[in-house]
Amino acid sequence: MLTVKIFTFNPTAENTYIIFNEVKEAIIIDPGCYFDEEKQKVKNFIQRSGLQPVQLLNTHCHLDHVFGNKWIFETYGLELFIHPNEELVLNFAPQSGQMWGLPFENYDGPLHFLEDGDIITLGDHELQVLLAPGHSPGSICFYDEEDKFVIGGDVLFKESIGRTDLPGGNHAALLESIRNQLFVLPDNVKVYPGHGEATTIGYEKTHNPFLHS
Repeated sequence: MLTVKIFTFNPTAENTYIIFNEVKEAIIIDPGCYFDEEKQKVKNFIQRSGLQPVQLLNTHCHLDHVFGNKWIFETYGLELFIHPNEELVLNFAPQSGQMWGLPFENYDGPLHFLEDGDIITLGDHELQVLLAPGHSPGSICFYDEEDKFVIGGDVLFKESIGRTDLPGGNHAALLESIRNQLFVLPDNVKVYPGHGEATTIGYEKTHNPFLHS
C-alpha cells in the first residue's frame, strides 16, 4: 500500500505530495515549496521518515506547482517528468512569478516526457498517467488503481474545477477531461487535488455544480 503525505505550501495554498511505499522509496509530485522553511519541512520529513526519493513529477507547470523543482533536483538529483505540452508552461513560469511578485529560479535540468497511459512504477506499485487538459494544455493525473486514489493536480476540486482563464486554458476541454478520464474511475477513488481538501469521484459526480448536465 502506498502512503500519501500532503504539504500545503506557498501563498496559493498549493498541495505538494510525497508518495512512498513499504521500502521507503518516494515520488515527489508538484513541489510547491517556495520559502526556505517550506523546503526544510520537506527535507525534515524525508530524513525523519527514512525515505529515498526516486522520481520528480509535475501534474502541470503553473508557477505554484513548480517553485521547488530546482531545489528538489539539486538536493536529491531527481530530473523532472512532465507531459510535453507543459514545457512551454514551465518555461513561462518565472515570468509569471515576476508578475505575481513571487520571483524564483526555474528548473533547468533534463526533461522527461510522459504520455497518456504511461505507467510509473514505485517498487511493486503502479501509477497510471491520465492526460486531462483544460486547466493547462498538458495537465496529467496519476491514478493508483490498487489503492484507489488519484493525484489530480488542478483538474478537479471538491465541488469545483480548475480555472481556465490562464494561457492555454480551455473550459470545454477541462469538462471533457473530467468526464472521460476521471468520472470513469470507480466512485470510491479518492481525489487528491492541487489545492484544498480531498474528495472522491462519487461525491463529485453528485455534488459538483460544474459537471451537472
